[in-house]
Amino acid sequence: MKRRFVLKSGTAFGAGLLFLPSARAQNGTLNIYSARHYNTDEALYGNFADLSGVKINRIDAEPDPLVERLKAEGDKSPCDIFLTTDAGRIERARQLGLLQPVVSDVLAAAVPAHLRDPDNTWFGFSKRARVIVYNKEKVPAAEAPKTYEALADPKWKGKLLIRSSGHIYNQSLVGSLLAALGPEKTEAWARGVAANLARVPRGGDTDQIKGVAAGEAEIGVTNTYYLANLMRSKKAEDREVAAKVGVIFPDQAGRGTHVNISGGAVARHAPNRVAAVKFLEYLVSPPAQRYFAEGNSEYPVVAGVALSTELQALGPFKEDQLNARVFALNNAEALKIMDRAGWK
Repeated sequence: MKRRFVLKSGTAFGAGLLFLPSARAQNGTLNIYSARHYNTDEALYGNFADLSGVKINRIDAEPDPLVERLKAEGDKSPCDIFLTTDAGRIERARQLGLLQPVVSDVLAAAVPAHLRDPDNTWFGFSKRARVIVYNKEKVPAAEAPKTYEALADPKWKGKLLIRSSGHIYNQSLVGSLLAALGPEKTEAWARGVAANLARVPRGGDTDQIKGVAAGEAEIGVTNTYYLANLMRSKKAEDREVAAKVGVIFPDQAGRGTHVNISGGAVARHAPNRVAAVKFLEYLVSPPAQRYFAEGNSEYPVVAGVALSTELQALGPFKEDQLNARVFALNNAEALKIMDRAGWK
């Protein structure tokens, strides 16, 4: 695990962020366990430290080891805030009793109901849509699949790229399909997806995009921020990859496109609970929300916040309103279904 100390950054977000008097009065240290590995987040932490007078001590690691660490530390844990990049992982922490509910009018008003825990134990602060990309030279836009269900159509046999079933992004996607279709239809769909794979799954979402652009397959599945970050890359070859693929937001005539969250919660035994709640409220402030969009090409959860140029270029879309806890609770069953279907 990597330990970072992030003190007062010179980066400012501009006017509009609420002053944090109670956090400043308490002062001290805010201990954050974070599974967000984005260098662009440094300014978020630094700006909160500047505004609040609270020193931030951050421990970065993969989400599962962080959950295990919280379990092992028990009531002696120094953790105040737990941040992760998927509803499935933060929901697991809730089920294990590692988090505590938060009563906050600010959070309740800012975060849409489907992007937060029904009991207000965790909150989404940014979101990413799981979309279909297609090779524009090989697939006319009108013929690209328009739904997740269409990925299982035999016409795409040997033409599909998607990362492994072991990755939680796919477990959450399949968890949403379980809620919409039920287990039998979802398993039939997963068998169709496994039969259509162009190769054994490998790599992350960026690798799937690059594979489609290179002609290894005709269609693929990715989270939007991977594509947007290629679009904004300083490397010409990355921008060329992005230019070769088109994007489809699935299910626009039905339930809408599956969205997942990057979310946060107050740890159950948080020593600095007051500052922890203020930090969560800070993450839904307009300046912080704009930074999620500009810093890592993630969609803000707060309505009306400006998108990055790249996200605007992808266009508006209808999102699935299924509560994130529902598809998170379906993760384990989704993995079993994908395993039975032969999706490696």
